[in-house]
Amino acid sequence: MSKTGFSAADILLPAKGNYETWAVVACDQFTSQPEYWERVEKTVGDNPSTFRIILPEAQLSDGHTEEHIDKINATMREYLDSGVFKLYPDAMIYLERVQSDGKIRRGLIGKIDLEEYDYSKGSTSLVRATEGTVLERIPPRQAVRRDAAIELPHVMLLIDDVDNTVIGPLSACEDVIYDFDLMEGGGHAKAWLVPDDLKAGASKALEALADEQPLLFAVGDGNHSLASAKALYEEEKAKFGPGSENTLPSRYALVEIVNLYDDALEFEPIHRVLFDVDPEALLKAFKEEYPSTIDGKGEGHVIRYAYEGADGFITVTEPSAQLEVGTLQSFLDQYIKEHGIGIDYVHGDEITVQLGQKPGCMAFLLPAMDKGDLFKSVINDGALPRKTFSMGHAEDKRYYIEARTIK
Repeated sequence: MSKTGFSAADILLPAKGNYETWAVVACDQFTSQPEYWERVEKTVGDNPSTFRIILPEAQLSDGHTEEHIDKINATMREYLDSGVFKLYPDAMIYLERVQSDGKIRRGLIGKIDLEEYDYSKGSTSLVRATEGTVLERIPPRQAVRRDAAIELPHVMLLIDDVDNTVIGPLSACEDVIYDFDLMEGGGHAKAWLVPDDLKAGASKALEALADEQPLLFAVGDGNHSLASAKALYEEEKAKFGPGSENTLPSRYALVEIVNLYDDALEFEPIHRVLFDVDPEALLKAFKEEYPSTIDGKGEGHVIRYAYEGADGFITVTEPSAQLEVGTLQSFLDQYIKEHGIGIDYVHGDEITVQLGQKPGCMAFLLPAMDKGDLFKSVINDGALPRKTFSMGHAEDKRYYIEARTIK
């Protein structure tokens, strides 16, 4: 292993068949739209597909989770035994993903050492969560992974690489291994096998970043999946005892590295809507919590609010958090706990204001986060509040294509 924790992996890809029916979007998308997954099932038909070896979270509450998991595990073994996969040993894959907006997102696929990952607040590890990890979300994902023979990644690790030294040179790759349209409006995926000289160059560039920065990888997407992989690895390490960490395949997880400054990577704000709330009482409590708060826009953390008959701004002139979302959410967490009000996390300014101006409701609208603030915020504040930002639309989330054995 290099000192970065990232390295080549033994990667599995379909040996033959239809990539369009093989690849499906990350399991944590379209959770409230079961019709999406019904369409996917019809599209897949009887073809080998990642749909058959993942558990869409839309199905987590249908009362048949154990049956789903048993069927997934059996299908994984069937795929391994029947030659569905072709093995690419000690491989890195360079991926160009054409998003639904036409922009191209570039990534590098390999494995990450989970010994270098710590999602706890205040972590100083090479790999850290960008947002707060909800511990209750780990066990169901851990259950899916526990007896699985293979893993499929939708984890995206971000690197702060202003000069594009890691992924930029990979455009010279020549050996195309897949090139196809993704189903359900997901755009297009094209990938190349990275030759040895470019693998070495990418590894060296990562090492240079590690020498310069206290944080090398920030988890941009799939944090709870990576946390579940970490939990399972720790479970197996405890089961098999000292020294097992040197042989356990579960020590590693397949991931895609993406440069924070990739032009296709856009951060969108996620707003807050409160229910069963007295807006004026909440604003009064907010100002008591932050005495430097002034009405209107000023220098500091400017936050827009809206409720029935009102639409305005407040500014915390002496914030202690790095970002507006940190200032707001730390107050809301306590206020919600004390007053028992409801909260939802909403995309889009217009719909947020509409919801906030309903009787008994209130909305807070947050500014988009500057990408350049992400790493220093995680370094200074630790993991950011949950639902701090969103990276693109659901259709543009990672699709499952590559696989890796973990048993």
